[in-house]
Amino acid sequence: MARKALSIIGILVFVCGLAVGNVWAAKLKIGMVFDVGGKGDQSFNDSAYRGLQWASKLDISHVEIEPGTDADRETGVRMLASQGFDLVFGVGFLFTDAIKEVANDFPDTKFAIIDGFVPDTPNVSSLLFTEHEGSFLVGVIAGMKAKADGKNTVGFIGGMDVPLIHKFEAGYKAGVEYAYPGCKMFSDYAGTAPSAFADPVKGKELALAQIDRGAHVIYHASGMTGAGVYEAGKERKVYVIGVDSNQNHLGHDKETGKNYGLTSMLKQVDVAVYLTVKDLSEGKFNAGVRVFGLGDTVQIEDQTYHGVYYALDEYNKDLVSPDMIDKVTEAEKKILSGAIKVPEK
Repeated sequence: MARKALSIIGILVFVCGLAVGNVWAAKLKIGMVFDVGGKGDQSFNDSAYRGLQWASKLDISHVEIEPGTDADRETGVRMLASQGFDLVFGVGFLFTDAIKEVANDFPDTKFAIIDGFVPDTPNVSSLLFTEHEGSFLVGVIAGMKAKADGKNTVGFIGGMDVPLIHKFEAGYKAGVEYAYPGCKMFSDYAGTAPSAFADPVKGKELALAQIDRGAHVIYHASGMTGAGVYEAGKERKVYVIGVDSNQNHLGHDKETGKNYGLTSMLKQVDVAVYLTVKDLSEGKFNAGVRVFGLGDTVQIEDQTYHGVYYALDEYNKDLVSPDMIDKVTEAEKKILSGAIKVPEK
């Protein structure tokens, strides 16, 4: 399939189809407006786009928009709705006001917001996740790795200092404490504006400062800012935990062949996007809140995905020991049974 890019009022629009004129030929027309950092962040936005790619087998066409400014969020969502799209995604909590406003103006269009909550709106699906539970699991791995290596300190770096990212921090801290009582933890945020999710220089600066204070494992929940955290980890030979997508490969040092990507907290935005499109293709739409967590699994392309989980692959198979996996499995069962209540803040 060919791809054509259009420039509309300063927004980059990417169209998947044989040509722009054929975008309307498919059964469903899906639009997506990305969050800060856009496609190619190897994290949150890329996970959302992966869901669209999976859904491409459902006879859909899709258009993606990368907003350049805060104002572009509503502009992008409104433009797609006005052009007759069946379903429009806003990727990130920053779209809450935009989706709320546009959904009221276009009641016949379906909307989905990831990480945001738009209540009492029959054409909006709010897709949420139990990030704190997934973060607990990677916290267990971080604590056990620090203890195994004779260290007593880990770190956390968040992007924008907001309640959503506090959930990642709280779950991680609880997981570390579960595996290694008394382990110290540093926490820093890249800023208070959306740009905090797209600042690798700041990410590296914060990571280096934590490493200088003794952090042996650093978990980032910061979008593109995390690229700088990985740079610091490889330079100082400490371990990094990625977020949203599997980022283990970012910790691979090509010169030495060593890996510093300890694991990644998988927040399956791709699964949420895919299932939302799939439901609509089957004539269903789940308005209201839909939460994806540890106990939610789906089979896609012969693989099983959880709503949130942790990553194991060729890059970290020698870093995550069988004892760590056993401890994580134990914690997972206790969370699902209610024996462990993971804090959200």
